Amino acid sequence: MTPRSLTLLAPLALTAALAACGSRSDTTTTNTTVTDVTNDSAMASGDNTTMVATPPTGQQFADIAAKSDAFEVAAAKLAQTNSTSDDVKSFATKMILAHTESTAKIKKAAAAASPAITPDPAMTADQKAQLDELGKLKGADFDKSYIAGQVTAHDQALALMRNYAASGDTPSLKTAAGEIVPAVQDHVVMLRALSMK
Repeated sequence: MTPRSLTLLAPLALTAALAACGSRSDTTTTNTTVTDVTNDSAMASGDNTTMVATPPTGQQFADIAAKSDAFEVAAAKLAQTNSTSDDVKSFATKMILAHTESTAKIKKAAAAASPAITPDPAMTADQKAQLDELGKLKGADFDKSYIAGQVTAHDQALALMRNYAASGDTPSLKTAAGEIVPAVQDHVVMLRALSMK
């Protein structure tokens, strides 16, 4: 990949990663912002050093999680076809399973809310653009971009899940977020290992 390509893809990857974690949707902007990420490896080890602003409402959280899961599954499917790395393909398979499970968990928790919440899984324009860019890449170029985007997205998702589990306004979704945290922590660890290869 040329330096110019990296320069063009870096902001897109960051934007898509933030969108994957729900920093905004196509039609509404939430007050969920993630700030002061002080130590990514501390997050991977379970140290809660990330500060997150006011947690989203139950509806916003369910929408963020649904959009993120839809994006993660679609990106992982691209990885299965565009990557030439067995490690990346293996990670992608795990992401499809994990995000399918978290989608089911969030849907069940959202349905148990009072009043019931219906998550909106429609990906944002930024997420769609990121998938379009990923779809143009193959082999090692794809792997670099995919892994970089996944590291950022999972760091942000971990902060979101921890914050909602601690301070969310919908009990069933708080419980679901807390149950999802260990899986996201595992993904962060796997991604750190992949990014070192």
